[in-house]
Amino acid sequence: MRLAAFFHPKARQWVNGRKNLLPRLISDLPSLVQGRPIAWFHAASLGEFEQGRPVMEAFRARYPDYFIFLTFFSPSGYEVRKNYAGADFVTYLPIDTPGNARRLVGLLRPRVAFFIKYEFWYNYLRELRLSGAVILSFSAIFRPDQLFFKSYGRFYTELLRYFDHILVQNDESARLLGSIGISSVTVAGDTRFDRVRQIADAARDLPEIAAFVRNEPCLIVGSAWEADRMVITPALNNLKRPLKAIIAPHEIHETELARWEQSLAGQTLRYSAYQAAGFEINKNKAARYLLIDNIGMLSSLYRYGQVAYIGGAFGAGLHNILEAATFGLPVIFGNKNFEKFQEAVDLIRQQGAWAVGDASDFQNKLELFLSNPSVRAESGAINRAYVQTRTGATDDVMQRVAELLTTKS
Repeated sequence: MRLAAFFHPKARQWVNGRKNLLPRLISDLPSLVQGRPIAWFHAASLGEFEQGRPVMEAFRARYPDYFIFLTFFSPSGYEVRKNYAGADFVTYLPIDTPGNARRLVGLLRPRVAFFIKYEFWYNYLRELRLSGAVILSFSAIFRPDQLFFKSYGRFYTELLRYFDHILVQNDESARLLGSIGISSVTVAGDTRFDRVRQIADAARDLPEIAAFVRNEPCLIVGSAWEADRMVITPALNNLKRPLKAIIAPHEIHETELARWEQSLAGQTLRYSAYQAAGFEINKNKAARYLLIDNIGMLSSLYRYGQVAYIGGAFGAGLHNILEAATFGLPVIFGNKNFEKFQEAVDLIRQQGAWAVGDASDFQNKLELFLSNPSVRAESGAINRAYVQTRTGATDDVMQRVAELLTTKS
């Protein structure tokens, strides 16, 4: 990471954020905590934070006396949520060495520690177990190809025994854990469904977006990467039907925004320029594409669309499709790296989501939805119902927390 920091901004953030981290925590925390019991939440990145947020907020409501300590592994989580008001202290996780784990756990002495979905740090788990803390993993999901289930994965299997309880997303995860002797398991579902339901309920009215769309069919593009752009822009340029698009690239920087503008045949408008003009749409009547050049709006944009394209599947992995689904939009994404996302597999099977391989495929799907409002409405209804019937995992987590805090007090 230190070598990569010379070349990669995120690696540089990862390294710089951890400089003198433990001495700073040792200096600052005691005066802030003031003897309150501590609940530690750890998220790898922004997606896991959003997944864990309903539990953090439910924990705050039920146990207001606790000091909530939130850590991130990744800069993409920490930099966006370092000022999150729902936690009392937000920081990077010091690297998982025996010394760091011993010092941090000794400093915190948390009553309860939550690890969201995919975080298994040996030294921290060991020290937490020795300290007597309640240790939970929630919204976890397991697959047969993971190291836990390999003949040579005994070390990783032992990591799981440090948890007092693991709350998993589905029956297959529980079965896999049972096959290696992990029995303190509950199928509770995925707290992301509770979060997207919260997001939908709290979605902002954006009159400037309504003015841009003006009751025309609108495509919402969320978290699109370069590989997604290579599929999206040719399809939009060749589309024969009227359509507006609101595009939120995954990376918000000048080079990326310029690529979108150069590759789209229709007129584009940046949100910042639209804002600077006082959201006066009459000056931009010809604009067909609105580029979102800020962070934080996307979840409120879906209510203004009829179809959503979600990026990431042509690269490292699909981004969150549930935010679009909860607003009743048919969802389209790349046909590469989506299989590990259960909701994507489920919704493809139910015909609420569609995986495309190239620009022609994407254009055909757009044509289908634009020419058949009934098909679009049916797919959207499938997606909305899928989210609504899967909420409630947060309540299961909180019930288990209450039981364990009582039995281990």
